[in-house]
Amino acid sequence: MQIENLLFDIAEALRYPVMILILLALVAALVEAGALMAELYKRRGRGIERLDFAMAHIRSYLAVGDNQSALNVVHELGYNDRMSDAYDALILQRGLPDSEDKIAKRLAEYDYSSLKKLERSRILVRMGPALGLMGTLIPLSPALAALADGNVERLTTDLRVAFSVTVTGLLIGMIAFGVSLVRDRLYAQDFSDVEYVAAALDDIPSAPLTHAQQSVGHAAAGA
Repeated sequence: MQIENLLFDIAEALRYPVMILILLALVAALVEAGALMAELYKRRGRGIERLDFAMAHIRSYLAVGDNQSALNVVHELGYNDRMSDAYDALILQRGLPDSEDKIAKRLAEYDYSSLKKLERSRILVRMGPALGLMGTLIPLSPALAALADGNVERLTTDLRVAFSVTVTGLLIGMIAFGVSLVRDRLYAQDFSDVEYVAAALDDIPSAPLTHAQQSVGHAAAGA
């Protein structure tokens, strides 16, 4: 009997923390959905033509040894800081010792950073329904006790809380799942774009870097 009471007390103690967490999770899911809308807006003009147009300029700058102008063009191809940094590394690492390995490492780091951002929405996909289930089951116990005592008002209140938390948890899961699906495709396309530019730059002979550019390249390699 002591153990049952202990478990009942633990469940009751979790009632309000779960309700607070599910509200925070709903806010986080809405923020992620808003951030996704902004990401989609930034990518509205994406396409192979944009990359080829930029590569034509980059080739012309690199042909005359103007690495800084090529760096400015490739930087603008990025849709976020992580992507721009990966593009920058393609120019900054050119001509440095072990440049192929360093560029491969930077691309891998960029891929990992994209996965890290995806983790937030993926966690919400599981957390929303889990919190919804906890928020459903916790009020059911006092609701059943109220039913046994004939307290209809308490029964009604607890059932309303249970069903409301269930719906909120499912809503969080739906929003987060949609965000995750779209971001999976977006980031895969981003990585494909970076790989395309990296492959195109491989065909262009490296021009000697200035001392300042070499310093930036070494700093980028150590980042």
